[in-house]
Amino acid sequence: MRILGIDPGFGRTGYGVIEAGQSLRAIEYGCIETVPNTPNGSRFRDIYEAVTDVIERYRPDATAIEQLFFNRNVTTAFTAAEARGVVVLAAELASVPQFSYTPMQVKMAVVGYGRAEKRQVQEMVRVLLHLPSIPKPDDAADALAIAIAHAHSYRIAARVDGRARYTRKGGQQ
Repeated sequence: MRILGIDPGFGRTGYGVIEAGQSLRAIEYGCIETVPNTPNGSRFRDIYEAVTDVIERYRPDATAIEQLFFNRNVTTAFTAAEARGVVVLAAELASVPQFSYTPMQVKMAVVGYGRAEKRQVQEMVRVLLHLPSIPKPDDAADALAIAIAHAHSYRIAARVDGRARYTRKGGQQ
């Protein structure tokens, strides 16, 4: 199963594509950066186009997107939520199922402790994906962690319901 993990943000949106089979393998990861001091609509378009490009290139079976927690800065929270909506729209228009995970769920799935420190999560991402170093930038490492969380969640669900199988074409069979 191929999973696209997304850490949504207005200025920086991290993405990571993994292959989840007998083991986990990173395919591609990086960060979509928007240009500050340009109209919001242009920045959302840039996020949409970049996410759409990643989906077209790697054809994920699922998209795992981090749920946002409310920030003290209301403006930042709103634009991050809008960016998340753009990501959901891109996945939906490409017919890729979307799944949401809270930061605590991601930490629990990757480290085994819901209040793990960022560095602990990054190190486990490196170990689980057999990478020589911690992925950079942080947004990309976070996106890979979100994809790993979905891989673990799906494996558990598949054990409970042995009928659930993902196809390489996308969706559940």
